[in-house]
Amino acid sequence: MAAARTSPGTTGVDGDKGNKGSDRGSGPGRFGRSVRAVGRALHLPVTTTVRGIRRAANAHGAGESGLGRLIELHAVNGAGDVMITVALASTVFFSVPTDEARGRVALYLAITMAPFTLLAPVIGPLLDRLPHGRRAAMAGAMLARALLALIIAGAVAGGSLELYPAALGVLVASKAYGVVRSAVVPRLLPPRFSLVKANSRVTLGGLLATGVAAPIGAGLQALDAQWPLYGAFVIFIAGTFLSFSLPPKVDSAKGEDRALLAADEQHLRVPRRTARGRPGLRTVGTAVTHALAANASLRCLSGFLIFFLAFLLREHPLAGANAAVSLGIVGVAAGAGNALGTAVGAWLRARAPEIIIVTVVAIVLGVAITAAVFFGAVLVTCLGAVAGFGQALGKLSLDALIQRDVPELVRTSAFARSETLLQMAWVLGGAIGIVLPLNGVLGLSVGAAIVAAGWVPTVRGLLVSARRGGSTRPRVV
Repeated sequence: MAAARTSPGTTGVDGDKGNKGSDRGSGPGRFGRSVRAVGRALHLPVTTTVRGIRRAANAHGAGESGLGRLIELHAVNGAGDVMITVALASTVFFSVPTDEARGRVALYLAITMAPFTLLAPVIGPLLDRLPHGRRAAMAGAMLARALLALIIAGAVAGGSLELYPAALGVLVASKAYGVVRSAVVPRLLPPRFSLVKANSRVTLGGLLATGVAAPIGAGLQALDAQWPLYGAFVIFIAGTFLSFSLPPKVDSAKGEDRALLAADEQHLRVPRRTARGRPGLRTVGTAVTHALAANASLRCLSGFLIFFLAFLLREHPLAGANAAVSLGIVGVAAGAGNALGTAVGAWLRARAPEIIIVTVVAIVLGVAITAAVFFGAVLVTCLGAVAGFGQALGKLSLDALIQRDVPELVRTSAFARSETLLQMAWVLGGAIGIVLPLNGVLGLSVGAAIVAAGWVPTVRGLLVSARRGGSTRPRVV
């Protein structure tokens, strides 16, 4: 009886079933298995990355506090943004000769960046007045970009001018998400978890997702210019639902008030209530505003380098490479520098943030001057890496100062408003980069001047604050 128990589909009379299976393996079955193997090979990097991000995002209590959900949401945000960036870059930048591309990008900046510069100061205060709807605001930013991605896809196919107002909408929604995210992070800190460490994890999650989505977007772009936009639509729809998975405490404004960014030391005081119950003067202090000014110079340099080097390397690519490869090399260097700066910031754990800001801005300034004087491919790549490193580490140090010196009552608002100012600095740098002549020495000299303009006026104040140990904090009056 034991011998009669044969496994179905494996053996039979004279082994017929086994032979049939062998025949299938040598015919269409082999092709099917090959297709499945290729599918698994393509699927594995994505699933492995997603699992890795989720494990890291939820470690050390981040899963219980809700910070892990925010890290995942920020990863979705980064992946969707890079899909739209790939589509717009190919449509506005790579599809035409350099002179025409400059005109197109200038038009893009005029139609999108100029209105955004006017809207940016409004975004932070407006979101300050909607503290109970932060999850809805983030979901709305995701949904708006999903719908606008479809509009841009139609504009790309038909060559219509809808591309530009839709791109403006994407930009505004993206920056609004960034402002809200900065305000949300302090609400989701796990026990014994510093703000610097939390922001480091959020940033790294976004960088990893961007690194995975960028080549996927390029592959979709090779199929058709609309496919990355369809991919962005799917990603942002997922982000819309993921936004509501954040804990309800994100929408709570208990214990919060609005901040006024001011550096007038004689008015350093925390919010107080007048006889009518309205908040009095609010300020964040001198150390924070000096750190914000220094960081604004690094963010301005970032916007400048993106636009200036995009055209410079297209006209004068790196030795032995074409324009696309040259841009890719500098972009990868900047991304690697950003990731390294984020990792170093988490490792330093906000030790002497004023000294860190002064040092990193000085290093970026030194490299920018060196690259301007001895202009060359290696130094341009190094400047991209160092600028990315400095921007990441400087921003984390600014976060540490806000956490240390700003009263908890206005801390969330201070994060939102500081992020708005940094976004405006990036826009200003991009505008400068687009109008400059394509001269490497001149361009990098201007870049060095941008950094110097943020470092020279702030270095003394930051060093004084460091010597006092952050004693110039707001006081109750």
